[in-house]
Amino acid sequence: MSRRQVQNVLRLMAAGGPVELSSPLASVKRLARLAFVAQQFGYEYVDVRQAGSRNGALVMLLLPDPGPVARARAAQNRAQYPNAADGVSLPPSVPDALELLKARINFDLTGRHSERQRLAYAALAVTVGSLVVGVNLGGDSAFTIAGIMWASCMVLLAGGLAVGRRRNTKYAARLEAAGFTPFTDDTGRLRYLPPGTPMPGHPYANGPYGAMPGGGTYAPQQPPAHPRQDPQGQPPQG
Repeated sequence: MSRRQVQNVLRLMAAGGPVELSSPLASVKRLARLAFVAQQFGYEYVDVRQAGSRNGALVMLLLPDPGPVARARAAQNRAQYPNAADGVSLPPSVPDALELLKARINFDLTGRHSERQRLAYAALAVTVGSLVVGVNLGGDSAFTIAGIMWASCMVLLAGGLAVGRRRNTKYAARLEAAGFTPFTDDTGRLRYLPPGTPMPGHPYANGPYGAMPGGGTYAPQQPPAHPRQDPQGQPPQG
């Protein structure tokens, strides 16, 4: 996380609206560090998605947190670190908080619902590809070869799914131990809310999660309140 990245995040937050940050290197660690800085000055990590048009880049959404705890923390840090805009004079990192942010981001990227979706798409692609190979090869052994290829790929997919489930179980256990609350949004996606956050749709859910459309599903703003920026400070190319 560079000085320029932090300066860019704080500059966007100063406008008071939604902030989208893109990491072209798909770095969860980098986004977690930027989200931690945002939390120190009145913003909250809300969601992350993979930008398919940007070669695997991750796009993170931050929203202002109007909760009293967040406001008090931001006021204290602004008073204690008046030169934070230089990108260097910042509150010290808290390792446990960073680990929780990394767990949240990783879980949001590879939750159970999206895992099943990806497995279904991959299985369909493998099946179609195997059929194409069998047809193109021709001959008596063509479909035998295609069948072996299909079976091998399915075994690899199943192994990948098992690894992903173990990883997500680890993230979920860490979040639940820290008091985060699981909930399922309108699309069937499992998410985790920070301690004390009302469920989306609750009459008093006036924080960043209560304001999210679709019960917490991250959809790009149309149009975005602010142009999306790379942490490096450059607007993303289309």
